[in-house]
Amino acid sequence: MTYYRRKGQRRAGTRYAGVYAGLVLLGIYDRCTPALAAEVSLLAAMLGSLDEARDVLADRGVDLDSKTMRLIAYRYAARARLDHQIETTTFEETVAGRRVVISSDGGRIRLREAKRGPKTKKGRRRYTGAWREPKVLIIYVVDAEGKREASFAPVIDATLKGPDAVFALLRTYLQRLSITQADQVLFVADGAPWIGKRVPLLVQALGLAAQQVHELLDLYHAVQHLAQVAALRNDWSAKARSRWRTQQRRLLLRGQLEQVIAALRDICRGRNSKAMRTHRDYFIKHQSRMAYAQLMAMKLPIGSGAIESTVRRVVNLRLKGPSLFWCRASAEAILLLRSYYKAGRWKMLKHMATSHLALLET
Repeated sequence: MTYYRRKGQRRAGTRYAGVYAGLVLLGIYDRCTPALAAEVSLLAAMLGSLDEARDVLADRGVDLDSKTMRLIAYRYAARARLDHQIETTTFEETVAGRRVVISSDGGRIRLREAKRGPKTKKGRRRYTGAWREPKVLIIYVVDAEGKREASFAPVIDATLKGPDAVFALLRTYLQRLSITQADQVLFVADGAPWIGKRVPLLVQALGLAAQQVHELLDLYHAVQHLAQVAALRNDWSAKARSRWRTQQRRLLLRGQLEQVIAALRDICRGRNSKAMRTHRDYFIKHQSRMAYAQLMAMKLPIGSGAIESTVRRVVNLRLKGPSLFWCRASAEAILLLRSYYKAGRWKMLKHMATSHLALLET
């Protein structure tokens, strides 16, 4: 087949990146057929490490070393992400007339970041294992009883590029799902400032009507703050703390938030009064996002357990572990592959990664 490369005089010892366009049209890239590239990438996302994936392939008669598998999987993810960015991906499902729940949260992984100073005795560059927070999103649909609809596979994605990047992903997904045609849209998350201040901007950018949008603070994070307030009362017994917390939780579920805030004001005294006022201000700040009784009556979720579980399955069980450090690009690749695998949308990612536009662009 004809090999295409950039024009210019070839110099001795210099490699010129080019492409066999005929092979690309057949889906052959990185010297791999589409089936092999997809299988390697799937095993890299599914299993705990590339070494495990290598062993599974070896049992099937495919002998690849870890370095080759890493190259295949990471480039596969890069092509899928590129196809997503050039806006060719479409969803077969629709959210028209449905009740959509959207949530986002962050995990924790350690990245290899270059460290200044001399190399090690073995000639390796030194690095620091800094903790970084990958941002994860999930979009799913619930039925009239508030249970997740099995007919709609959730949309899951994650990135290390920060809050603006994950909300840009969220906006892209929601636009492609035609979110304005949804019946109800619920944004539920913890009280992280990076989420709260971006949701109204996202709602405005999507053109959602005020009557179809609800913002909610996860009930269990609110109850956690109540427990912390009770723990600050050193003059209370353990039974009294538990009783007070349970009482305030019931008031929250009944929609009597004013009574909860009043109770917090009443006990903000003594040695730990300053810390108690911080928790009191938390409830005052988020009181517009604590309509638990209203949403329970509408049979909508009042907790963010879906995103908490997603962070655990996508991030913690694959990218987080003792003495486990990631290069940023490698972590981004595995986050994308594992997100689609855990969402049950692997076929969609395969279509993205084998797109002719993505293949030719890379």
